[in-house]
Amino acid sequence: MEGMMFNQDVDMFARESQTIIDQTIERAQKNIYMLERYENGSEEEGVVKVVDAAPNIKWLTIEDFTIANGIKKIEDFIKTWERGQSWLHYTEFLSEDICTNSKRYRYKVQWSIPTRRNPIPRATASVYFTIELSTVKPRTFPVNVYYIFEATQLVHRPGKSRFREQWLKDIVDSKILLMENVGF
Repeated sequence: MEGMMFNQDVDMFARESQTIIDQTIERAQKNIYMLERYENGSEEEGVVKVVDAAPNIKWLTIEDFTIANGIKKIEDFIKTWERGQSWLHYTEFLSEDICTNSKRYRYKVQWSIPTRRNPIPRATASVYFTIELSTVKPRTFPVNVYYIFEATQLVHRPGKSRFREQWLKDIVDSKILLMENVGF
């Protein structure tokens, strides 16, 4: 009985500690990334304006994670991306990888712009998400999330980089250009 109470206390302290750490990191990131000098020469020198931080959502904890919940959270995160309404996407689970200290769940979000003239798009762009669950941290800790755009190596983290619609357009345009220049 006494051991159970000790474990509950440890979990409670771990959750509270993680919350304090997350809030501190979030405040520090806002202080670093939200300030930008006015580029307009008519403004006073040294005056700063607040810039919107990169959007993010509240991700799952390790214990709340399921493959379906992962898809739902990715969809919620994608809703924060500023993009044209013509973009459509489909999210699917790809695989589970078991690593030394974690499990990694891989997802693909495939984007396209179908039109009335071309309901089947000529090319698509994919974004690959990884949701990583630590096997050594307490189960009340949040999952680790990162993603990359097809044909790139830059790893993005939610809340750290702002989505640019141009990234999807560049992938689609490069595929269309390649198909136009390759004869079958």
